[in-house]
Amino acid sequence: MNQIPVPRDIPLPMPAPEPLLVVVLVFFFLLHIAFVNFMVGGALISVWYEIKGLKNRRYDRLAYEVASTITANKSIAVVLGVGPLLAINTLYTVYFYTANALTGTFWISIVPLVVVAFLLTYAHKYLWHAMDGRKGLHIAIGAASCLIFLFIPLIFLANVNLMLFPEKWGTVQGFFSALLLPNVLPRYAHFLLACPAMTGLLMVWLFRRRSEAALADTGWRRDELMRTGYRWALWPTVGQFFVGPVALLTLPTTQGTPATLMGIFGVAILVSIWMTLLMFVETRRPAARIGGSFVSICSLMVVVLGLMGAGRHVYREAAVAPHRELVRAKTEDYMRRVDEANRAAGAAQRPVRP
Repeated sequence: MNQIPVPRDIPLPMPAPEPLLVVVLVFFFLLHIAFVNFMVGGALISVWYEIKGLKNRRYDRLAYEVASTITANKSIAVVLGVGPLLAINTLYTVYFYTANALTGTFWISIVPLVVVAFLLTYAHKYLWHAMDGRKGLHIAIGAASCLIFLFIPLIFLANVNLMLFPEKWGTVQGFFSALLLPNVLPRYAHFLLACPAMTGLLMVWLFRRRSEAALADTGWRRDELMRTGYRWALWPTVGQFFVGPVALLTLPTTQGTPATLMGIFGVAILVSIWMTLLMFVETRRPAARIGGSFVSICSLMVVVLGLMGAGRHVYREAAVAPHRELVRAKTEDYMRRVDEANRAAGAAQRPVRP
């Protein structure tokens, strides 16, 4: 531990009780990441169907329906991201800002990247019909926004992973070396699979409530659209049963709470199996009955998200606990020496009585 950098903490009181900040961090992060999944998954699915629409116009209309949701989900994701960002700044100040500094150029590049991606997304959506005769260029605009959307989470994942491992701070040489630390790429694969899965459920919700007249304009039947959404939700979720354990097993070993962590993720896996079976059943149901398990599937997805969020926080606390004790001791020693210096300075300034 002697080679690990141990900075001083900022000796300021918390702006709110720590349990409240933890709730804000976990709860609002889960909401934020859900809408990020909708946004990224929607962008990918929209471009995919627009490409298929070059040969079959029915897919182009479906792509437009999906693309119409992206800008709204983008706005909600941004707003919901403020709370967890402020909470993590407060709860893990030393760790979060150190990781940001070590990947500084790429971290600050998130701002212009987000601006460009959002502008491309608006152009892709609102120029859809105007560029009907220039589909190649229009698809290129959508694909460019997808590439940026796929790169930004990689920066976030590299940073939140780096902040948990102070022993790596002295060896990291920027973003790309942080990217190669254990667990970053498996977690990224886990995120990528979640995007179409969550967007698939959004498609089911969107089309099960549409009027018959609105559905007639798309050229698709309601059951076809819902079954398509369920397939997008089902197969990436099946993929998570392979990627998820890899992401879990590549987590570096930490002191404390391994049994708790395994228990949380074990329950999440069992609930995910139940949810996946219901999705599979839904894809096989006749038109008159499809959608009957939608509420149950969404409820199980909420449970899985909650367990994943709790598990992430348990691991985060276990990972930083030993180093946090070192930081606390160094901060207390620093404040003691500051107090002693202030008292000595005060004594030196007192006038000496004759």
